[in-house]
Amino acid sequence: MSLNIRKNDVVMVITGKDKGKTGKVLRVIPDENRVVVEHINVVKKHRKARSQMQPGGIMNIEAAVHRSNVMLYCSKCQKGVRFGTKMAKEGKKVRFCKECGEVFA
Repeated sequence: MSLNIRKNDVVMVITGKDKGKTGKVLRVIPDENRVVVEHINVVKKHRKARSQMQPGGIMNIEAAVHRSNVMLYCSKCQKGVRFGTKMAKEGKKVRFCKECGEVFA
């Protein structure tokens, strides 16, 4: 199953405690329909010390959010938007904003 959201895409959170925030997708987990977004859904994780170089403590990490809670962010529209796909001149399939027509990288 394809998620249509890829690593390094900029997305906007549309629901939850981080509603309205934008961030870059760090990781996609297609089996669970989840994405990990930079600076979104930050939780505290208690880590056990492994060695002198890796001390233990409480660390802040980004937890995964469900893909239905994020939308692709259009820099021209300045909001989360729906997108479509079309064939580019080079013969590659590209994604575009359904509102303004801008092509996503």
